[in-house]
Amino acid sequence: MQTILIVDDDKSIRYSLKRMLEESFSVITAQNGEEALDRVRGNPPDLIIMDIKMPGRDGIDVLKEIKSIDPKSLVIMMTAYGTTETAIEAMKYGAFDYILKPFPIPQMKGLVEKALSLRRMMKQEVIYATVEREEREEEERIIGSSPKMQEIYKIVGQIAPSDVTVLLRGESGTGKELFARAIYQHSVRSNQPFLPVNCAAIPDTLLESELFGHEKGAFTGASSRRIGKLEQCHGGTIFLDEIGDMSLSTQAKLLRVLQERTFERLGGRETIKVDIRFIIATNKDLEEAILSGKFREDLYYRLNVVSIHIPPLRERKEDIPELASYFLKKSNKELKKDIAGITPAAMEKITSYAWPGNVRQLENVLKRAMVLCQGEWILEDQLLFEKGRERREPGDLAKRPIEDLLDILFEELSKVPVTSQDLDMISTIERGLILRALQ
Repeated sequence: MQTILIVDDDKSIRYSLKRMLEESFSVITAQNGEEALDRVRGNPPDLIIMDIKMPGRDGIDVLKEIKSIDPKSLVIMMTAYGTTETAIEAMKYGAFDYILKPFPIPQMKGLVEKALSLRRMMKQEVIYATVEREEREEEERIIGSSPKMQEIYKIVGQIAPSDVTVLLRGESGTGKELFARAIYQHSVRSNQPFLPVNCAAIPDTLLESELFGHEKGAFTGASSRRIGKLEQCHGGTIFLDEIGDMSLSTQAKLLRVLQERTFERLGGRETIKVDIRFIIATNKDLEEAILSGKFREDLYYRLNVVSIHIPPLRERKEDIPELASYFLKKSNKELKKDIAGITPAAMEKITSYAWPGNVRQLENVLKRAMVLCQGEWILEDQLLFEKGRERREPGDLAKRPIEDLLDILFEELSKVPVTSQDLDMISTIERGLILRALQ
């Protein structure tokens, strides 16, 4: 029978997990990190389920020592405090997985079965654990504890220590550069340069020079030698944002760098060798761009080693309150305001909106509301969305005569089959108007 070690300072958690698992497995417990390490040194269990927040040595510290004792040990981390750092650090230090308290029993049982099946197959999959770090509010950071974001944190923790090329995909404003920086900060190159280059912001005629550099006289206006970003970034990490906007000729040169790690400056003959990690981002459909001849297929396969999809804000709306709180704290300092929060009606408004501009748009809308706010709380009418991008997109209807609006209403109603129950339109419209007035 396979053995599971449960490590938690909370007696009720140890008892509950033991009752849940003891029918199928041999279960032993420990109430702190030192006791857990003694058990691992004495008779290593097949699986360890451990809390992060414990008195004395925390779960991350214990995880690192467990991994030094037995690199193939499988550890599932539990925490009631799900932050970006905990997820990424957990993966970085080799936990098998990471679960937020309170968790559904089937979810924990599924993780246990998955881990022990890997143990039976003598395979090891590094995933993630966490270090509780003091938050530095002045720094840009990733916000979100939704299931979709937690899964991304796990992947970031897995891939960060390696030099594998990463392709970040997602709509504009989803925070792709923040994820690129997170990968860089948790990599072995974190003490080397990190250089972001926005391929869409630089004219194509200048992008080659920006990336590869040029020699004096290489083109009109090249009065001196210029060292390009790739050369400047030797030993570090380069982040190429919006690569879908790069021209085919520049794509061909980039492909060579990815394959051979060499290039020449524009107008130069010297072959320059570089050691760089590439992190790439795009908001475009690269597969469609390949079919239309706008993106090289061979470059696509070079870039698409590990692909991470960053979800749009409308697919993780449970993160909006946390994001709003973060942006209020951040902008209070910047705007010298003292906004306490958002009223329930205003929060309902921002959580029901579709956010086509994603996190970036949310930050801008909240900052604008803070400027307009004269009290301590942001009100619903202070949240102004960009014209033409409102959720219901009313456009200029409010400025049109009521007769025109009725024409539109009756035209739409004429297209829909109606029953006798639907014919009392006066009462229906009257009720709708009253409800809206009350709202």
